[in-house]
Amino acid sequence: MKSIWLIAVSVVALASPAFAQPPAQSPTGNLDKLSSFKSTGTAEPKPVPQDGRRAGAIRKNLENVKLPPGFKIDLYAIVPDARHMAVGPSTGVVFVGTRKSHVYAVTDRDKDRVADEVKIFAPSVEFKVPNGVCFSRDGVLYVVEQNRVLQFPAAEFFYEGPDVAAFVVTKQGDLIPPSEESYNHTARVCRVGPDNKLYIALGQPFNVPPKSKWLLFRKIGMGGIIRMDQDGKNREVYATGIRNSVGMDFNPADKTLWFTDNQVDGMGDDQPPGELNRATQMGQDFGFPYYGGGTVRTLEYKEDPVPAGVVGPQAEMAPHAADLGMMFYTGKMFPQAYQGGIFSAQHGSWNRTKPIGARVMFTPLKPDGTAGKPQVFAEGWLTENGEYLGRPVDVAMLPDGSLLVSDDTAGAIYRISYEGK
Repeated sequence: MKSIWLIAVSVVALASPAFAQPPAQSPTGNLDKLSSFKSTGTAEPKPVPQDGRRAGAIRKNLENVKLPPGFKIDLYAIVPDARHMAVGPSTGVVFVGTRKSHVYAVTDRDKDRVADEVKIFAPSVEFKVPNGVCFSRDGVLYVVEQNRVLQFPAAEFFYEGPDVAAFVVTKQGDLIPPSEESYNHTARVCRVGPDNKLYIALGQPFNVPPKSKWLLFRKIGMGGIIRMDQDGKNREVYATGIRNSVGMDFNPADKTLWFTDNQVDGMGDDQPPGELNRATQMGQDFGFPYYGGGTVRTLEYKEDPVPAGVVGPQAEMAPHAADLGMMFYTGKMFPQAYQGGIFSAQHGSWNRTKPIGARVMFTPLKPDGTAGKPQVFAEGWLTENGEYLGRPVDVAMLPDGSLLVSDDTAGAIYRISYEGK
């Protein structure tokens, strides 16, 4: 009798949606179906809980965050492993990449500026390090993985179900040579530029690359930024001499491309500086690996002549603070002093005896379009005893002009708004 009961329970469990296993898929099997607008049979995933003890603990930690007068910070959403963000241009739905295997869709249905629902986006797609998410102006979502680029037309309108129309822009193994895949520096970021081309930053996997690799990397755009048509054609290397950029954006005023760059580890607490860079045209070299950051030469390349015309950083950041996501502020909510300037996230140091970072920076622009002096905008995630309460990754703007900040350590997105006079 007991064995019959166990068999019955097993049958019910296997039949129940709560215990259903996702259907097995080949690397392209479900994508082939999705691009043909066919169902994959994937179950709808459960939303991520947005309340309870975890949400309370995160809100408590936010009490430590210091902001300029008139600003306040709140918990916007709990999003596991939250990294880079893309805000839907029509609906304000926030798509969030991770360094793991999921992309999340964050919805504020009643527009009270707190998320009502967070769930896995396109669960029928098997992602690998889908860190980079960005929108075209006409609403096409791009997801840049470790070694593939996918396109989701009208994602913000059809994300509700598990199956979403998806197309391959760059197939698996074509973004970088498979032989150069690594666990290090694989979090890609992307932007669609004023020229309607797709720009992608490709980190190189080394602290400082061996000379035997550098020519290959320059040729294919690793340790640089590449661009291509939105369908993947006409790929070209846009910029080189970049160690590992995990944040970029175009200045809407003059169309120049700006990007952060993480600099060389193991050179001491106070060098080299992090960088905020500006690319004014295609083909510029930003100095790595000859420079480890700023004008600090690397030991490995100190005897090699620096290429002519190397472009220095617009602004130097604190050494090892790990500058990641950045954006130009185009909203109207914040005071005039912030409009047109750059917000950027510092993830926080690991290669330093006294940690630094875990904050949001603001860099104003001068009338000639160059950078002013960076200043701390939001801090408090790093305690006096060196404990991280959170680690900001990216910044993005909601349609109302408020600022979102992602945090992959707390697994959350915060919203910074302005209520001052």
